[in-house]
Amino acid sequence: MQRRAFLATSAACCLPVWTARAADNFPVRPVRIVVPYAAGGGPDVQTRQLGPLLGEALGQPIVVENKVGAAGVLAAQVVAAAAPDGYTVLQGAITHLLQKVLQPSLKFDPLADFSPIGNISTGASVLVVAADAPWRTAQELIAAARAAPGKMNYGSGGIGTTAHLAGATLVALAKLQATHIPLRGSVEIAGSLLRGDTQFAFPIAATALPQIQGGKLRALAITSAERASALPEVPTLHELLGSKLAVQEAWSGLWAPARTPPEVMQRLFSALGSTLKTPAARKIIEAGGGQLAASASPQAYAEFIRAESAKWTEIVRLIGLTPN
Repeated sequence: MQRRAFLATSAACCLPVWTARAADNFPVRPVRIVVPYAAGGGPDVQTRQLGPLLGEALGQPIVVENKVGAAGVLAAQVVAAAAPDGYTVLQGAITHLLQKVLQPSLKFDPLADFSPIGNISTGASVLVVAADAPWRTAQELIAAARAAPGKMNYGSGGIGTTAHLAGATLVALAKLQATHIPLRGSVEIAGSLLRGDTQFAFPIAATALPQIQGGKLRALAITSAERASALPEVPTLHELLGSKLAVQEAWSGLWAPARTPPEVMQRLFSALGSTLKTPAARKIIEAGGGQLAASASPQAYAEFIRAESAKWTEIVRLIGLTPN
């Protein structure tokens, strides 16, 4: 009995040493990135293309695994339950904050269950109308909506999507009366505008740009904090409405399970940072319609996520969307 107690005590004493050594040597095997989106989609493709660059910086291969379900929650739960050793990380995104804000009863907490490593990219939504619509500016659209309360519709890919929330934010901040039309998916937004079923919408920039450049849609505003290089003449919604709630960007980065050792976090952050400094990484991100948005540190990224959570909670309250 005494020998068994001695062995247990000895193992417990040595555990921090083993953990420290494992952290010092990290990584010694492939690192898995769990992606909450289907294979072949934009976020998945971006992660797979960045994977070899990140693997080169880490000195170990990157394995991308898709865990689709529950609007990203399934993947988050898998990573939150993984060992906090740096070998399993999540492609964490704005969608995880939104799902928790909209469904507080979910069995995961994006703030408490993860150690944010660093952000990778961001992308805005664009306020668009059909190219032959009579409104040439956002101010003209707002004035027309005020003159005909309840007569305008705005479309989105569904309730709780970024297009829905951006449209509802415009309606609330500009004090408009307009009807939300949930479509069967975001790919239907352009067609709905061209048919006249809806009068305005907020598709993501990556989807909207080809339609704008092709002359089918007209851009009136963008939800980014600053004007986009691809649309330099288009004002931000923040410029027009003067509210921080009008800044709405879809961002994504890497999250590790909570309690991942600081040494491992720093190794992952350093590798991600050096990866994002390469021209190849910038090209990959911009080709997907996003903007490179690297974090200054894991702590800065964590503070950003907390601020975003508070902002989106305020937005949901503003638009009167009842959490489930």
